[in-house]
Amino acid sequence: MVSERSLAVLHAIVSDYVSLNEPVGSKGIVDRHSFGVSAATIRNDMASLEEDELIAQPHTSSGRVPTDKGYRLYVDTLAKIRPLSAAQRSAIERFLGESVDLDDAMSRTVRLLSQLTNQVAVAQYPSLRRTVVRHLDLVAVAEDRILCVLILGSGVVEQQMARLPAARVSEAWVQGLRERIAAAVVGRDVDAAAAEVVKLETSVSDWAPPGEGELVSCVLEAVSTQLQANRSDRIAIAGAANLSRPGFEGSLPLVLEAIEEQVTLLRLFDELVQDERDVAASIGRENEAYGLSEASVIASSYEAEGTSVSRLGVLGPVRMDYASNIASVRAVARYLNRLLGEDQ
Repeated sequence: MVSERSLAVLHAIVSDYVSLNEPVGSKGIVDRHSFGVSAATIRNDMASLEEDELIAQPHTSSGRVPTDKGYRLYVDTLAKIRPLSAAQRSAIERFLGESVDLDDAMSRTVRLLSQLTNQVAVAQYPSLRRTVVRHLDLVAVAEDRILCVLILGSGVVEQQMARLPAARVSEAWVQGLRERIAAAVVGRDVDAAAAEVVKLETSVSDWAPPGEGELVSCVLEAVSTQLQANRSDRIAIAGAANLSRPGFEGSLPLVLEAIEEQVTLLRLFDELVQDERDVAASIGRENEAYGLSEASVIASSYEAEGTSVSRLGVLGPVRMDYASNIASVRAVARYLNRLLGEDQ
C-alpha cells in the first residue's frame, strides 16, 4: 500500500521527469516542491516506491524515473485534471466552428488536438451506417460523364464521377435515371440504400432500355462506391512530425507501422473507450499486444445523432504530460460531439 506522501512523491517525480526529461533526485524534489520534509525523508519514500516497482534507477548514481506501473498509478490517482483555460476553450470553439463540412471538421480536429498535445492525433470518422440519405442528384457534365452527388442527413456531401462508354446521353435520360435511383435510396439509411442499389444492379436488364444496361451500370457503380465509402471505418491523422521528439528512438518503426495499419489503432481505441471514464489511457506495456509497448494512448469518444460511437485521441511516448493531454482530449471530444450534433 503506497502511503499518501509516497504517492505525492510519485506525482512529483512524474511531473519533473515529464518537464525536464532527466532522472529526478531527492534534492530536486525538495527544491521544487513544498513537502516540508528533508531530502533524507524523500529518499526513504523513493526507496519504497522503487521497491514497489513504481520508479527505477536507469543508471548508477542517477535519480529515478517512473516505470510503466508508476505512470499507471499516477494516471489512476490524478486528483484533478487541469482544465483548459478560457482562451484555449474559446480557440477550440472558434477553430472547429469554422468547419465547412465533415471532412473539414475531422481535419481541423486532429490538427488542433496535435497542436494542443504535441502528440500524434487520431480521430475516427463517424460511422454513418444509420444516417439517412437526404438527397441524390445526377448531373451531366459531358457527353460521357455524369457527376453523382449524394447528400446525407449528417451533412456529408459525396461526389463521384461516372465515366460512361462512348455515348451521347440526354438531359431527359439522366433525369429519368436520377428519379429511379433516388426513389430507391432517398429516405433510407446508408446500409439499406446500399442494398437497394445492389438490387438495381442485379436487375438492370429487367428495367433499363435495350442497349443502355452498360451505361446504367456505370452510374450505379459510382453511387454504390459513394455509399460504401460511408459504411467503412475511416480515420484522420495529424502530427506525425511529433514522432521525431524524444521517446520513440528504439520503437519508431513499430509506431509508424501501427499508424499505417489503421485497423490496429482502431482496435486499441475501441478497447480503451469501453472504459467507464470519459477519457482513458493505455500506457507502455499495456499496449504490447498492439506492438506499441513504448507508447501511450489517450482516447475518448464522441457521438452524433444517427451515428454509432466514434473515437479520437492521441498517441505519444510513455513520457508525456498525461494531465494536460487528458484535458485536451476531453475538451476536443466534447466540442466535436456538440458540433456534429448541431449539424443534424
